[in-house]
Amino acid sequence: MKSERPRKPLWRRLLFLLLKLVLIFLLGSLLWVVALRFIPPPITLTMVGDIVAGHGVTKRWMPLSRIDPSMARAAIGAEDSRFCQHGGFDYKAIAAAAVRNATGTKRIRGGSTISQQTAKNVFLWQGGGYFRKALEAYFTVLIENIWGKRRIMEVYLNVAETGIGTYGVNAGAMRYFKHDASRLTAREAAQIAAVLPLPKKRAAIDPRGFTRRYGNSISKRISVVRGDGLDACLR
Repeated sequence: MKSERPRKPLWRRLLFLLLKLVLIFLLGSLLWVVALRFIPPPITLTMVGDIVAGHGVTKRWMPLSRIDPSMARAAIGAEDSRFCQHGGFDYKAIAAAAVRNATGTKRIRGGSTISQQTAKNVFLWQGGGYFRKALEAYFTVLIENIWGKRRIMEVYLNVAETGIGTYGVNAGAMRYFKHDASRLTAREAAQIAAVLPLPKKRAAIDPRGFTRRYGNSISKRISVVRGDGLDACLR
């Protein structure tokens, strides 16, 4: 009669289970990132939230090669002027945001890059928290190394929320200007870019107050981005 093998201690079994789950997550996330290098993201958690809220989802995927270049330049000018220079994290912007926020005056955005915003929009949920930020950093490293800058910008411009239930600059262009994103003017691109930080509260058509002023500012930055070659990685 064979003697029963002694059971491993509970802590060892739990540790083994944890390591197994981590391995599954790492492998699954890697495969998912590789897949989205070639196919459009089918849906995001933010889209799911809009569907649950009854807003529905409107999205019209358009390759970066067809989107008017002014749109990418507007995004760079408004959101991430060092997009082509950094490796996913703009440490200068993060430091500046920390110093500015510490003064207790007007708060600025947290130095989040287009790469980080893309990682959050595609793979995660909206909101803060250290755990979500850690996952955002993880996915940012993956897409920077697997997708490259052109694909990151392409996905960003197609999944970023441009209005309630509206995703991507092409759907935004159709909503606000009645034509697709291949025919955006610099002014229209700037108006869409001005909406991106708060898409549920701002409108690109007939903007008022801060949104109008911000759009005017972005419109001027588009020529700077082009002239200074800040979009060189997309050409």
